[in-house]
Amino acid sequence: MCLVVMAIGRHPAYPLILAGNRDEFHSRPTRAAEWWADKPDIVGGRDLQAGGTWLALHRNGRFATVTNYRDAQPVVPTLRSRGHLVTDFLESELSPLEYLAEIEGPEYAGFNLIVGTVTNGLCSAAYVSNRGAGIRELPAGVYGLSNALLDGPWDKVSRSKAALDGLLDRDEVNESTLLRLLNDRAKGPVEEADTGHLDFSTAHAVTAPFIVMPAYGTRCSTVVLADASGQWRMTEKRFDAQGKSTGDSQISFAAAATGSLVD
Repeated sequence: MCLVVMAIGRHPAYPLILAGNRDEFHSRPTRAAEWWADKPDIVGGRDLQAGGTWLALHRNGRFATVTNYRDAQPVVPTLRSRGHLVTDFLESELSPLEYLAEIEGPEYAGFNLIVGTVTNGLCSAAYVSNRGAGIRELPAGVYGLSNALLDGPWDKVSRSKAALDGLLDRDEVNESTLLRLLNDRAKGPVEEADTGHLDFSTAHAVTAPFIVMPAYGTRCSTVVLADASGQWRMTEKRFDAQGKSTGDSQISFAAAATGSLVD
């Protein structure tokens, strides 16, 4: 389970506001957000098992994020890692719609993918799932994504979107308020607990925006703010199996310029 909420063109200072929780097994090796040594124009966290990422930025103003799609289809080991959908877009020169049109969906397990660019103060973004009804361009608005289709009716998605709408209405958007939004640990209604493949306790636990369990849960919360002048800020806060903070990274850069990392 993962969670992404984002606002496109809803704030005069920030054409892109993105906040997301990465939920994963605590034993899966992961690298904290940083500039990548082998791809020096890409910044973000990294999955060291498959080599991809769930959310990353490019120095030229491109961004992408991916979540798994939860369904009953079995995992096929020969399928490509979904994390490479992110880096492939970041390193391409295609527009968001062009890139999504070239993806061979059957080569991957179920996924949701959002890709976009911020240029001259405007955000252009698009979404696709290989479990959905095609490519969707994303006009100005607030969006929420977990492990069903974009803006799916799950409580954690609708609750987080409403919280972001509230921050926008009160003009209280910043890293601290967005991290508090992501730290919502209240479980969803019991009827959302899918016990088809999980025991009830686990199925109910993963209905929370921020998941705390011994083996699996929210590993990090990430906030991305891109302002109208081309300045980008990424803040990542990491957590252990008890949901306690273990560290954070703050990255800032000017699009198509030099990035800097404060850790």
